[in-house]
Formats: sequence, structure tokens, C-alpha cells
Amino acid sequence: MPESLTGRVVVPVANEDDARETATALEPYDIGDVTVVHVVEKGAGVPDKTPVEQSESVAEDAFSAFRSVHPAARTRTAYGRDVVQRIVDVADDVDATAIAFLPRGGNRIVQFLAGDRSLRLVTEADHPVVSLARPDASDDA
Repeated sequence: MPESLTGRVVVPVANEDDARETATALEPYDIGDVTVVHVVEKGAGVPDKTPVEQSESVAEDAFSAFRSVHPAARTRTAYGRDVVQRIVDVADDVDATAIAFLPRGGNRIVQFLAGDRSLRLVTEADHPVVSLARPDASDDA
């Protein structure tokens, strides 16, 4: 029997607000195990964007916000320069059936300058990738 697409889902989050919005967007779906991942960007031979302790605090706040909606969610903090690759690595580690994410806003210039991680995740991941609808998207119609 085929495995459910949502049996073991990895969900990347950037911060507390993103985690809360993502957890809310995931709430209507029948999801099995959820592993929430926050990637701390580490520069290879260059200074880190933020101190590791501060980044780990951001991760803990994000995990707490996500668990306020999905209390059984597991958490992982990953470290690396390539955020998308670290998300995929965590998905491999937990034998995920899919990666689910809530696309972040920003205009095309911001996306271009940031490397558009959403596009990379969708096109480079070797797992199915689910783009969640924003919880307030139906209000825009």
C-alpha cells in the first residue's frame, strides 16, 4: 500500500510569526508526524549574520509558536550556509514523505536578491514539496 504524502512532513520556519502562520495554514490538513526545522545560517569563513545564541533563541521561539497549534511537533535546528540544502537534509534524516512550507511575501527584487529559496526548494528538493495556502487567502478573493 502506498505511503501517505502527509505521513511524515518537514516544515521549515524562519521565526515566531512565520511559525505561527505556517502552523495555522497546516492545521486543516490530516498530517501524521511533523518535524519543524529552523536553519541557522552559518557563513563558511565569513562572520555569521547573527550570533548563534540569538539564532537559537529565535528557533526556540518559533518552535514554541508552532507547538501552540501542533503540540506533538518535533523540532530540529540545522546549521549551514545553504538553507534549502539543510531543509532537504533534515527531510532525508527523518525519512520525510513531504516538505510543506508557507511561501513568504516580498517583491520580486527581494526574492531575486535573497535567491528565492521557495523556488529552489520546489525545484531542487528530492521530496514532494507542498506550498501551503495562506490562512487569510480566501479573504482576498
